[in-house]
Amino acid sequence: MKTVTVISRADTFTVKGLVKKLEEAGLTANFSVPDVAFLEYVADDTELFILITDEGIEEFSRSLVFLKDQCIDTEKRLLLIATRIEKERVLHVFPERYVVEWFDRPMDMPAIVEAARKYVDDDEIEARKKSILIIDDDTTYMLTIKDWLSQKYRVFMAASGLQAIQWLAKNSADLILLDYEMPVTPGPMILEMLKSEISTSSIPVMFLTGKGDKESIMRVLSLKPADYLLKSIDREGLNNKLELYFQKMKNL
Repeated sequence: MKTVTVISRADTFTVKGLVKKLEEAGLTANFSVPDVAFLEYVADDTELFILITDEGIEEFSRSLVFLKDQCIDTEKRLLLIATRIEKERVLHVFPERYVVEWFDRPMDMPAIVEAARKYVDDDEIEARKKSILIIDDDTTYMLTIKDWLSQKYRVFMAASGLQAIQWLAKNSADLILLDYEMPVTPGPMILEMLKSEISTSSIPVMFLTGKGDKESIMRVLSLKPADYLLKSIDREGLNNKLELYFQKMKNL
């Protein structure tokens, strides 16, 4: 089951009622005070934070910084229950794009529970993942990469430039991993095709190459891809590389 953490200064009757309603909706619900030590304990297993503020909003400052870092680093979100004034104070610290929904007080319990349930729905979680298209004529290699990345990303495959163009005509991608040394239509030509179309020109492309010598790498970089990856990279290295890339893009 998906876990939601309700954060409030006090475990009041209303807060207990919200936790109970969330559990009745099929979610695992935790309660935490707005203390970083408590939040660190539950953060890894939490899919959505529900923050209930009050007049003591100033006491939430360190917790808001912690929650902000959690959301930026791990793509989690915050559901905020606050008055309009308290909301504005939260948004001085917490980026609004990470607030999935805001509810004024008094609490509309059914609406809050429905918003939380919808957010942590499996299909919703899947839809929020970054989309990666792999273009490579080596199906075995593509399947390996897809297996390595599928837990965190939505991964699609195309065995040729033509297949990739056809797929992109109906779908979008956040990143393309493109084999540099493909037969028939090599990677550089596919990149040129992608850059020439308005609908695909802004999609970042990382080249996949089996050659790691300086001359080969300089030739790849001369085409100004977003980056390049050696095909000898392992699972951990690939995931770390992509995580750092998406983090960098998010901070631009």
